[in-house]
Amino acid sequence: MNRKKIVAGNWKMNTNFNEALELLNFIQINSTTSPQVEKILFPPFAFIKSIKDALSITNNIKIGAQNCSEFNSGAYTGEVSADMLKSISCDYVLVGHSERRRYFNETSEQFILKIEQALLADLKIIFCFGENLEHRKSNFHFKIVKTQLNEVLSRLPKDKINQLVLAYEPVWAIGTGETASPVQAQEMHLYIRTVIAQMFSEELAQNISILYGGSCNSQNAKELFDCPDVDGGLIGGASLIGPEFCKIINSF
Repeated sequence: MNRKKIVAGNWKMNTNFNEALELLNFIQINSTTSPQVEKILFPPFAFIKSIKDALSITNNIKIGAQNCSEFNSGAYTGEVSADMLKSISCDYVLVGHSERRRYFNETSEQFILKIEQALLADLKIIFCFGENLEHRKSNFHFKIVKTQLNEVLSRLPKDKINQLVLAYEPVWAIGTGETASPVQAQEMHLYIRTVIAQMFSEELAQNISILYGGSCNSQNAKELFDCPDVDGGLIGGASLIGPEFCKIINSF
């Protein structure tokens, strides 16, 4: 088993340029430099190159984009291609985030195209998925997660799946103050690993990193990260607070 431990901070549409640099500086000074923990920051598009240039070479921090276009180039005003991201030394891209699904009505077909573009550009991908409160209350959460995984991953080249990191987002726990209990998180992460084993192989299932992405904070991070099938977190609001985010990183 060779799974990476990962803490990723999604800054969303927050911070101005100076705030972004100050936050990066704080994280570099105060977070662990352990090579066993990979840190990924997802700043706004406008700051990616500057954040990348400001990185210390000793800090094991990678930089990602919060989205990319499903197209390689062309007359698509306002879009940013995976190839553009690679040209400024971006490492990762988020695909399938719940906010892209909810507010921008992005579909599995678009996610497939985005991932294909990211793979062509040699970017690593964090693919996000998860159920909403109605699905959870109706006991459809396992079915929804399996469907979301199958609709996208089954259409990708099998030899490229190992370039993905998975991020389980219980949508009912994002920005609500609610958090899946460690028992709930472990149950779902184990189920996800079972689905991956059925789709591909047990070896891949045991080696793919699966992150928890639902209101993880400094109080619950260690307990969540101690779950055997939780390999880290995709952190939203807490990643904008330097001391809080560093405590989460240092929970491993």
